[in-house]
Amino acid sequence: MIRIGKTREIWLVATVVLCAATAVVFAESKKGNYAPSQLGILQQVAPTQLTPDASYQVSAYPAPSLDLVPGEGLSEVRIYCGTCHSPRYITMQPPLPAATWEAEVGKMNKTFGSAISDGTSRKIIAYLQTHYSTDNHR
Repeated sequence: MIRIGKTREIWLVATVVLCAATAVVFAESKKGNYAPSQLGILQQVAPTQLTPDASYQVSAYPAPSLDLVPGEGLSEVRIYCGTCHSPRYITMQPPLPAATWEAEVGKMNKTFGSAISDGTSRKIIAYLQTHYSTDNHR
């Protein structure tokens, strides 16, 4: 039995891996993929020819339904909240405490710069607290 030192064993494995990688690269170059005449050329299928008398139709973009609870302040929520995000974000939330809804509207104003007036903010907060808070959750 012949014993090879650890360093020589690592060197031997590295040499074998390098030789195998070189053989793969050489084989690929012989396929013609790297021939000078092929460089920079994309080989792809030609697009389908469209006929001038064909009729093409696109269906309507699916608009999500608004399933917010009717009530005072709903129009303000649709106008101001719906400007930046879908009103679905409101219904996707678990029922939140009244103070959290107030903080959320404040965050939209202060952090995200929604520029909602104080009177409108109070209406939005009242609507959210009335219909989507833990106090009034059905």
